[in-house]
Amino acid sequence: MIKPDRIVAASAPTLAEASRVAPAAAAINAGMRAEEHDRMANAIRALAMDAVEQAKSGHPGLPMGAADIATVLFTRFLKFDPTDLAWPDRDRFVLSAGHGSMLLYAVLHLVGYEKMTIEEIKRFRQLGSLTPGHPEYGHTPGVETTTGPLGQGLANAVGMAIAERHLAAEFSSAVVDHFTYVLASDGDLMEGISQEALALAGHLKLKKLIVLFDDNGISIDGPLALADSVDQVKRFESAGWAASRIDGHDPAEIAAAIEAAKKSQQPSLIACRTTIGFGAPNKGGTEKAHGAALGAEEVAAARQKLGWSAPAFELPPAIRAQWRAAGERGRPARLAWQARLAALPTEKRAEFERRIVRGELPEKELAAAVHDVKQKLAQAPKEMATRAASEFALEALTAALPEMVGGSADLTGSNNTRTKAMQALSAAEYAGRFIHYGVREHAMAAAMNGMALHGGVIPYSGTFLVFSDYCRPALRLAALMGVQVIHVMTHDSIGLGEDGPTHQPVEHLAALRAIPNLKVFRPCDAVETAECWQLALQSGKNPSVLALTRQNTPQLRQGFDEHNRCTLGAYELIAAENDAAVVSLFATGSEVAIAVAAKKLLAERKISARVVSVPCFELLAAAPQDKRAAIIGQARINVAVEAGIRQGWDGVIGSDGVFVGMTGFGASAPYKDLYQKFGITPEAVAQAALARLR
Repeated sequence: MIKPDRIVAASAPTLAEASRVAPAAAAINAGMRAEEHDRMANAIRALAMDAVEQAKSGHPGLPMGAADIATVLFTRFLKFDPTDLAWPDRDRFVLSAGHGSMLLYAVLHLVGYEKMTIEEIKRFRQLGSLTPGHPEYGHTPGVETTTGPLGQGLANAVGMAIAERHLAAEFSSAVVDHFTYVLASDGDLMEGISQEALALAGHLKLKKLIVLFDDNGISIDGPLALADSVDQVKRFESAGWAASRIDGHDPAEIAAAIEAAKKSQQPSLIACRTTIGFGAPNKGGTEKAHGAALGAEEVAAARQKLGWSAPAFELPPAIRAQWRAAGERGRPARLAWQARLAALPTEKRAEFERRIVRGELPEKELAAAVHDVKQKLAQAPKEMATRAASEFALEALTAALPEMVGGSADLTGSNNTRTKAMQALSAAEYAGRFIHYGVREHAMAAAMNGMALHGGVIPYSGTFLVFSDYCRPALRLAALMGVQVIHVMTHDSIGLGEDGPTHQPVEHLAALRAIPNLKVFRPCDAVETAECWQLALQSGKNPSVLALTRQNTPQLRQGFDEHNRCTLGAYELIAAENDAAVVSLFATGSEVAIAVAAKKLLAERKISARVVSVPCFELLAAAPQDKRAAIIGQARINVAVEAGIRQGWDGVIGSDGVFVGMTGFGASAPYKDLYQKFGITPEAVAQAALARLR
């Protein structure tokens, strides 16, 4: 129900209104009269109604219902400066309920983000606009993360809060001291990822994380009570959060709750009871306000109810001035922060600027670390699982790159992601560089996205490849946003053996390779593992997956090679005995050794063959055409071998190529027995080539 005392006029400014414009900034910092607040909140409502109505598409209900929350947050609490979008110590605002994107776009326009013009507001949901249906990081200035799939933004925010605490411990609160605010919907809190994320945040006591829950009691199907009866306040309290309930349309209650949350030693949930579509007299408070334009008649009625007489997309000058003053509020804080940064010791300031301001890798140190690993392997070749080879490489890499923050989903000993020198990151020690995520793969992946978005860290973590299914929504968003996260996914095939088909990935490599902008590395030995780590660390605009074996693999790369042979995604590992190979054998990971053995069998039959290792399909596809053609070669017969399904391989071997791999699920047995059972053997590969030559 709309409160009559909250409906105020917002027509052309009177002389009294004009007289308030000059001291607007001071009024905002000290709090404002209820009438002023209402006019400012109604500006959000009007822009949201107008944009959705013009697009004939969108979600007006949340922006109208949460306008009071946003107004209090952005005018009185959020630390930001629209003239410096990359200010490292700004507060982060995450609209986890991304369907309510017009709330964010309206506020960005009102506080003065230069590119968020009224023309962009008018182009809501149109091709090429800065106002897409859901907020997109890297596309719209001021958007901290891409949201829309519910629950992801909340989990991203947990990662941002982790990064803030970690970097504050490393560089001091003089230069890292900011809050992460989330506006979440009931849908965000119903998604399973929310439980994983809130439990992790509570465990780590992320006190600078504040979640504002738009508790409007409405879902797409109707009243929330149709599907949910969870007491969210008790739920969050049980996970170690401070939690409270307030009237989400009372600016004094909102401000008091945020003030209390900022002083808490725990993460905070503020359940803000709101009316969806606040101001719409017929559709407000119902599911009809959620996901469709209100319609011209309802918009007109809402304008009358709210006392908003300005034409569509127009703002009274006094209200615009107050919002712009709010946008200018953070400039003194930014300038003071710059002075504190300048006062840091020279070396610490240089490291801060490298990692957080510029986001640059220490290329010399990275190259030296990889060189050292490869040199050791050349001097003393190692037969080992590539997961163990990864740990061997990480010992050098994490020492060279202090921004690397590792972790595992309760599989540390299996994923080999924690080096000997790594301390655990905990509520008692945020400077630690290894996170125990628990059995929370989905939140782990999403939190890693948030850490990468925050800046200053390169997050990597571990789980089994089969559990990439649990990570997939967050992996897809990482690829969409182009953020650098590195997922170590071990036990990458039937080669894991006795755990059986529930844990043996078969379709997973193909499924991951199908995600645009995601690099999937599957190295064949210890040397390739080090090289793939180097490429993943240099992929600043791509997430990466390293698919690694449980079982030992021989070191096929002998001797020392300064160059990274994996750079083009594939390379000729062993050339044919003469220049005219009859058969090209392509393989990844543990199956490269099978291809090498098959080449020997073919040589015994006087068949000339070559072996090509293909550690990364994506890099091979992106290679210059001439180099790619040279790698694939011109042999009569192309044979690929991989302990997965064929999907994706035709881009390498052609549709007429021969594939040796899996066509169904695995089984529980020692891994050598499984390779025999499923016909992934040197003999089977050689026979497949010979069959085509007959």
